[in-house]
Amino acid sequence: MTTTLSESALPGLPLVHRGKVRDVYALPNQRLLLVATDRLSAFDVILPDPIPGKGELLTQMSNFWFDKTAHLCANHLTGINPVSVLPKPVDPSAFIHRSVVAMRLKPVPIEAIARGYLIGSGLKEYQAKGSVSGIVLPAGLPLAAELPEPIFTPSTKAAVGDHDENISFDRVVAMIGGDLAEQVRSATLAMYRFARAYAAQRGILIADTKFEFGLDENGVLRVMDEMLTPDSSRFWEQAGWQPGRNPPSFDKQFVRDYLESLDWDKRPPAPHLPATVIDGTRERYAQALRRLTA
Repeated sequence: MTTTLSESALPGLPLVHRGKVRDVYALPNQRLLLVATDRLSAFDVILPDPIPGKGELLTQMSNFWFDKTAHLCANHLTGINPVSVLPKPVDPSAFIHRSVVAMRLKPVPIEAIARGYLIGSGLKEYQAKGSVSGIVLPAGLPLAAELPEPIFTPSTKAAVGDHDENISFDRVVAMIGGDLAEQVRSATLAMYRFARAYAAQRGILIADTKFEFGLDENGVLRVMDEMLTPDSSRFWEQAGWQPGRNPPSFDKQFVRDYLESLDWDKRPPAPHLPATVIDGTRERYAQALRRLTA
């Protein structure tokens, strides 16, 4: 049964952070409880209307990919049942499918982005400079063009309401050191290539995706937060992809397109979404889950 949760409240558990989507609570023994709410952000602004069941869909999708890519990069999951750490008398039905118990890691302070196609901020930077994050690309590439090979295009990790900024690999090295930067780039591209090949067999193109990483107490790099979801990736219908056009998608581009049609300056407060956009967004997320995870 789908539940709707805009904001969680768990009395007795210290709230560490309330992000765009996830509410994070502290647990004993360097553990965290991550609760994926149904909040949706667009253009770095949290929208006023939740997407019912979205947090459950995101959690199922992330858990699927964490398992599939464990041979490529360690992750933050502990395997502890989230219901076992919920304070009483909280109803577990609202949390069981949208929560995980994770290791408390030291975050790597960048967004690790892999791109296989030219779209979004990458396209804008390419059109202005002929490159993305310092990587020079062939001239004349159109919207949604497939790149010669996947590229690592990191960005800053902005606070809620601020905008991420694409940065070069050299800047990442300056921020976190050469060895760790190489580990992050290698893991990002390896997981993207694996997921892209897997999704292509199911008729979905993963145009780009964003990972977040952290270091555990032993200095092991682990992927964390979420991975390869419609919130953190662009999923395109393979059959509808054509360079020069925006392909049909299974992500929040549907919401972005609606908001772009309004007279809104992309600053808070965001406008309300009509029921058709809310329902359409949920169906796209659910279809991506069904197609990718069977």
